[in-house]
Amino acid sequence: MEFFVRRAYRGPVKAVILDWAGTSVDYGCCAPAEVFIKVFANHGVTLSTAQARAPMGLMKRDHIRQITQMAPVAEQWQSVLGRPPSEADVAQMYAEFIPLQLAILAGYADPIPGAVEFVNELHERGIKVGSTTGYNREMMLLLAAEAARRGYAPDEWVCATDVPAGRPYPWMMYANAMKLEAYPPESVVKIGDTLPDIEEGLNAGAWTVGVALTGNEIGLTEAQVEALPRGELAPRLEHVRQRLANAGAHAVVDGVWDCLEVIEDFGEELRRGEKP
Repeated sequence: MEFFVRRAYRGPVKAVILDWAGTSVDYGCCAPAEVFIKVFANHGVTLSTAQARAPMGLMKRDHIRQITQMAPVAEQWQSVLGRPPSEADVAQMYAEFIPLQLAILAGYADPIPGAVEFVNELHERGIKVGSTTGYNREMMLLLAAEAARRGYAPDEWVCATDVPAGRPYPWMMYANAMKLEAYPPESVVKIGDTLPDIEEGLNAGAWTVGVALTGNEIGLTEAQVEALPRGELAPRLEHVRQRLANAGAHAVVDGVWDCLEVIEDFGEELRRGEKP
């Protein structure tokens, strides 16, 4: 019997796949959290910000389902409505979520500092830029157009409703790779601010970078971060960095402005025959 060993890929990074809210636009990932709270409030259930944010990164319908499965939320639902939340309730709330999210998305399309420059630098180096998101296609048509008007425009985007399932499944990553003609998987880098982002990248066989400061885990706008009392940010940021690292991120940065050096480091690893 003969055994054949596949030679390790030793080429360059070919593509970088970014998340949207909290990674490349919408500092603090505020747009989705605001709407989740409102949707549940319309049914008489009060969500904490932490509860609304906990499943962030998932496709929005999956996100709503995960919230209903939290014991405190399910208990509230039972108390208010006299029955446990059902799949029909999830479908109803997702239907309500869509127009509410569309109504505010344009106000959350500003690129995070450094995002435009990062994409421009990647293009100058011949690296293609894709993106994945928990938003649906209707939302992304609006958000991508608004972000482009502000200077941020990846080469491709794929949303959860374009594929059989959203994060943590790797299908959006694979769809991006096909569109960008980026192969093998170890030539691709995934950047995101949530744990499902990291899982998505790992499941696709890509390098992964966690974004700690600007994303859902901290959950504050740039102005709110700057207004924090002295000494309060550092321990919170360290906690988030550790969570992203524990999820398997190959690197963790504060914001997209720190990612170019990481991409260069991954390139060096690839030249040595290393892989994710």
